[in-house]
Amino acid sequence: MTMYATVDSPLGELLLVGEEAPGAAPRAAGTALVSLSVPGQKGGTVVQDGWVRAPEAFAGVAAQLDEYFEGRRTRFDLVYAEGRGTEFQRRVWAALDAVPYGETVSYGQIAARVGASGAGVRAVGTAIGRNPLLVVRPCHRVIGADGALRGYAGGLERKERLLGLEGALAGR
Repeated sequence: MTMYATVDSPLGELLLVGEEAPGAAPRAAGTALVSLSVPGQKGGTVVQDGWVRAPEAFAGVAAQLDEYFEGRRTRFDLVYAEGRGTEFQRRVWAALDAVPYGETVSYGQIAARVGASGAGVRAVGTAIGRNPLLVVRPCHRVIGADGALRGYAGGLERKERLLGLEGALAGR
């Protein structure tokens, strides 16, 4: 069963989509997050017929997002849905998960971490652009080699806002 909820945030209304985690009771805290989209996101998820609105299933996610936006959380502890993306995308997304709060890396650095240096930087950029879990999987922490903010499916103004929240823009 696919469930969804919307939560308010400084970035606008976020759409959370999930499914029951294996072994979890329906519509309970055992929700595996499939997607987190911001308004107007390039390639963002939209609610589909047959999905069940279940805000209670996302209470833990919403609480962690509130703590993050209030500056009280630096790492998310969430269950993500398995089997999403290609094997390459999952490697790139795992590299994103390893970028610490308040720090930035370049696309080239992520490419090197997943063994896709050189021409593979473009493929890494594409995989990052397909990250279905904005904010909680920190693709906003990836910037150009020259320090410029580049590409963010949620818009560069949101990327700048997230990096500012994390203190990653200090000294720029």
